[in-house]
Amino acid sequence: MLAQLIALDWGTTSLRAYKLAAGGQVLEQRSLSSGIMQLPRTLRMIAGQACTDGFELAFDEACGDWLDAQPDLPVIACGMVGSAQGWREVAYCDTPANVANLGTSLQTVRSLRGVDVHIVPGVIQRSCLPNVMRGEETQVLGVLHTLPGEAGNDLLIGLPGSHSKWVEVANGCIVHFDTFMTGELFAVLSEYSILGRTQQKGASFDGQAFDRGVQVALSAEGEIGPLSTVFSARSLGLTGELSATAQPDYLSGLLIGHELLALASVQRRRRNSVHLPSIILIGNAQLCARYRRALDACGFARVTLAEHATERGLWQLAGAAGLITPHSSR
Repeated sequence: MLAQLIALDWGTTSLRAYKLAAGGQVLEQRSLSSGIMQLPRTLRMIAGQACTDGFELAFDEACGDWLDAQPDLPVIACGMVGSAQGWREVAYCDTPANVANLGTSLQTVRSLRGVDVHIVPGVIQRSCLPNVMRGEETQVLGVLHTLPGEAGNDLLIGLPGSHSKWVEVANGCIVHFDTFMTGELFAVLSEYSILGRTQQKGASFDGQAFDRGVQVALSAEGEIGPLSTVFSARSLGLTGELSATAQPDYLSGLLIGHELLALASVQRRRRNSVHLPSIILIGNAQLCARYRRALDACGFARVTLAEHATERGLWQLAGAAGLITPHSSR
């Protein structure tokens, strides 16, 4: 089966490449540690030219042999590759955003191979506290393509990570989203604050400690907020109630619990209802498992996991941009 598209998910720390055939079928995929903040710098010959440009080197490493075999393959990329620190900055599209307006807003950068890389814009939500995403919009659109049209009326799409996104959709569009820096806050507290001094990392997941952290966030004691409760990750250790190996998972549960408590409160207020929406999670399987566990404790009863969201979204956007023939879309 011949490939029809090269799709790149190019983020801060990693680069994932997909070779896609008709209907978005994945023929081959690769994962490199060549995110935009850790690009290769070793001199290499590309298209007969000596090159030290990190973006060119990473691009060639990811899919150079695919293009050697099929030089006319179109290439589409999403993520931080389109940021101010990326290969080419691509302006954000405003909400509401869908496949059509994102697909017709791609910007190109010409590689040394003479191949145009079409970069997907991110999405901006303008308000007194603006919100942005790059890469997540493609995953959300990949999920929406698989759902019935009316499914978005009672749906929230979650993308756990360093900067977790919670996306509201309607009529196939991204209409609103919230960002929580939970993952980055966990990393900073564990690495650079006094909380990390007593933690012992590397142990297997401690579900009991994680659940305890979630419950503290949901309890009366948690009402004071995370700026106060995070200190309990240290104080419980000092009093012998929380072992060093349990402290990282306790802190993880505590922060995720506070995130989801705030999310539930916002959703009830926006919907003017005690009813909470269905959740679809996209992302790392282990992290999604933590969130699913905490979501259940927070009253989100209907939680499912999405797969292949990125490549599906890139396939749809390539179709909207005319990079692939309409009859090959699905």
